[in-house]
Amino acid sequence: MKKIVTVGEIVVEIMATETDQTFLQPGLWAGPFPSGAPAIFISQVARLGHPCGMISCVGADDFGCLNLERLQRDGVDVSAITISGDRPTGSAFVRYAQDGSRAFVFNIPHSASGQIGINAAAEALLAGADHFHVMGSTLFSKQMIDVVKIGIATIKKHGGTVSFDPNIRKEILDAPGMHAAMDFIFSQTDLFLPSGPELFLFAKSSDELAAVDEILGRGVAAVVVKKGSNGSVYYDRRASVAMPAFVVDEVDPTGAGDCFGAAFVTEWLRGANPAEALRFANAAGARAVMRNGPMEGASSRAEIDAWLVSAKVKPEALA
Repeated sequence: MKKIVTVGEIVVEIMATETDQTFLQPGLWAGPFPSGAPAIFISQVARLGHPCGMISCVGADDFGCLNLERLQRDGVDVSAITISGDRPTGSAFVRYAQDGSRAFVFNIPHSASGQIGINAAAEALLAGADHFHVMGSTLFSKQMIDVVKIGIATIKKHGGTVSFDPNIRKEILDAPGMHAAMDFIFSQTDLFLPSGPELFLFAKSSDELAAVDEILGRGVAAVVVKKGSNGSVYYDRRASVAMPAFVVDEVDPTGAGDCFGAAFVTEWLRGANPAEALRFANAAGARAVMRNGPMEGASSRAEIDAWLVSAKVKPEALA
């Protein structure tokens, strides 16, 4: 199996316990939970039994231990995750609105994540990998952009592939160099995994099919549009496949897109057909929203396969 490597932030997440809770007054919060978009992604990859590793940095604190222990337990190669002696592990506070939207307060660039770099351990991890996954949330500094570029160049040099999930948060969209970095990464992307309107970040058209044609015309091999409760759609130059979402009781949406992406990438690398890969990824995303905590709903292959036996798609998808 092709080894998957990702790079980026590792944080603890602290979650509001009440809908419409604000950051402006005291309230009840739950956590800490292991988190960080690339960490959630690679955790789900590992739980599926796929070889994988991560390049990152955590603080020499309990939050760092919490994350490292979780990733190791899941089966992630953590040899390229360093420990900072002078910066704390990153953090993310999240609150939820009635309409399902979320707002975050991040401490990432000035945390241990700000010290992520390419050392000998990272070089060794990349040398043994065949696929590199990039999350837009990771492009929070020029240093991180340079690290991502090195990772892409290393993988591409020996014939590997790159997947890119824009994972845009409004809190970092205007960070210096963000747009230029995303354009470069997009130019190296084989598998593009946008969520909803992120599809139009790299296309002039406001129509989905036309935008996909533009993107495929720029050299991307395949596009998978994540549509949350409306399922997902796969496109390549030959065909398209739509897959409905499953019926679930949503508890916490954080991490669902990362789990979906991890499941789809692993199936894509294994050579599964698009319909099979979408159904499996939809199931991984659906199961992720059923638990509190970004990584808590990540599933093993056996758990997903067993769940799919009785899982039901949304009624409107059958109309």
